[in-house]
Amino acid sequence: MAHPQRLSGIYTPNLVPLDDRGEINEPVLRQYIDWLIAKGVHGLYPNGSTGEFTRFTTEERRRILAIIADQTAGRVPILAGAAEANTRETIKACEYAHSLGLRAVAIVAPFYYKLSAGAVYAYFKEIARNTPIDVTLYNIPLFASPIDVPTVQRLSEECERVVAIKDSSGEIPHMIRMIQAVRPNRPEFAFMTGWDAALMPMLLIGCDGGTNASSGVVPEMTRKLYDLTMARKLDEALLIQYDLVTLFDAMIYHSEFPDGFRAGASLRGFNLGKGRQPLSDKQTTDLSALRNTIQCLLSRHGFTDEPGAGCPIQPRAVSTDVVRGDNPTQDVSDIVRSVVAELKKKGLM
Repeated sequence: MAHPQRLSGIYTPNLVPLDDRGEINEPVLRQYIDWLIAKGVHGLYPNGSTGEFTRFTTEERRRILAIIADQTAGRVPILAGAAEANTRETIKACEYAHSLGLRAVAIVAPFYYKLSAGAVYAYFKEIARNTPIDVTLYNIPLFASPIDVPTVQRLSEECERVVAIKDSSGEIPHMIRMIQAVRPNRPEFAFMTGWDAALMPMLLIGCDGGTNASSGVVPEMTRKLYDLTMARKLDEALLIQYDLVTLFDAMIYHSEFPDGFRAGASLRGFNLGKGRQPLSDKQTTDLSALRNTIQCLLSRHGFTDEPGAGCPIQPRAVSTDVVRGDNPTQDVSDIVRSVVAELKKKGLM
């Protein structure tokens, strides 16, 4: 079975705009999709964690896909979240995505129940036998049963429809082990990172791209980081990676996920409304303060104006002299170690 080109680049796990009644705001969603494409993202990833898929009904998730497929009109590929509570419903979601002509689906390992590696394998094997569309495995150990390396290898060897993995663990050694185990026999198999704070080092060790929530707020910045890293313009890329970590930290760790990303996108000119998860008065106040922090970070890169009260001066974390010497291989190794050390210091690994 011939497959389309390997998944690669930046796929945006897009947010879903809601109106004052908490319903899908279709006009704003269409505007948001056009904006993301215009800003250079390689693809879209609806109905993922950032898209709050668990907070929508099956019918709403289908409507979100239909709107995005219609608005995208083939300009970029769509990798659609298709995770449901059981294999039957998940296969139905795969069939619906296929009917829309989408590129592939992403399916998280079973959640709620803690399953063995054998059960995770059997779950994906059953889906792979019955899906009409290519499948991306979605490893997010924080919320679902982990997908270990032997399971990824076995599924890649036995199931042609399993064409990629999105890994949100942020663990570089785990990604290296998966690439080493799978790529020799499946060179077209794609590896995507879902952890923004490690995008550059993940690309350097062999990932094909990322599904990064930050790209829904700063698509230009995330795309530029990808392009610079792939072109091995590593001194410039490293500066952007450090700044992206700062922005990512602010949006993911100081509010209920994904409200920080909603706040960031609203500062780019989109009225996304409130998420469906109710917030306490304190959380609402904290989110208001977070908006100022995000606004300062965005204004630093010229994406929006500074808040009226101004912003503190923030020195850059690294300088371009991090990259030096005449040995490109050693340069790459030094940069990976530098970024990983910073991620560990920030508690991200």
